[in-house]
Amino acid sequence: MAVYEPIKVGPWPDKITFSPAVRAGNLLFISGTTAVDENLNLIGKGDIVAQTRFIFEKFDRLLKQVGASFANVVETTEYFLTLDDYKRTADVRREFFKGPPYPAATGVLVAGLIRKDALIEIKATAVLGSAV
Repeated sequence: MAVYEPIKVGPWPDKITFSPAVRAGNLLFISGTTAVDENLNLIGKGDIVAQTRFIFEKFDRLLKQVGASFANVVETTEYFLTLDDYKRTADVRREFFKGPPYPAATGVLVAGLIRKDALIEIKATAVLGSAV
C-alpha cells in the first residue's frame, strides 16, 4: 500500500508511469513538468517564457486540487536547456508567486530534456495546511 496519494487534474494516460503530483502527509510533491497539454503536445515551442507560464498554470490546477496555492510552494527546481531568455522566466515567477517572499529555488543548466523541444522542466514541493 502506497504511503502517498496521487494527485491529478483531468484524465491521466495509463501508459505514463508517474503521477503529476503526490501528497504525503502535509507535503505535496509536484513532478518535473514540461509544457505539454493533455494530448502530450508541446505548448510554446521555441519560447521558454510561454513554456514556463504553461507549466505554472498546470501547477496552479494541481495546487487548487488540494486546496492550496502558490503561497504553499516552498521549493522549486528548474531544469533549463538554454539560458537564452532565462531572465524573462523570472517575470513569470513573480506573476505566479506574487512575492516577495519567494520559495527556495535551484536552477540547473542541462544538456537535454526527455520531452522533445522542451526548453524548461520544473518540479516543486509545497507544504499544505496553514501558512507560517
